[in-house]
Amino acid sequence: MIKELDRVALTTELPEHRLQPGDVGTVVSVHQAGQGYTVEFLTVSGTTVAIATLPADAIRPVRPREIAHVREVA
Repeated sequence: MIKELDRVALTTELPEHRLQPGDVGTVVSVHQAGQGYTVEFLTVSGTTVAIATLPADAIRPVRPREIAHVREVA
């Protein structure tokens, strides 16, 4: 189960927040026993891009053998 402060990857596009699948965020709050999550997405320098409350199927845990990728926020 995903818990607070876990790193997660977005599984869906969120154009209203300029986020794409694969963008990595940090869970700041768990809702209704894991049915939803509030996730903060940051630039690599630490500036908040978005804080979004998402359903469980919009994120997934980051896997140990994945590598981060950098892109410019549009």
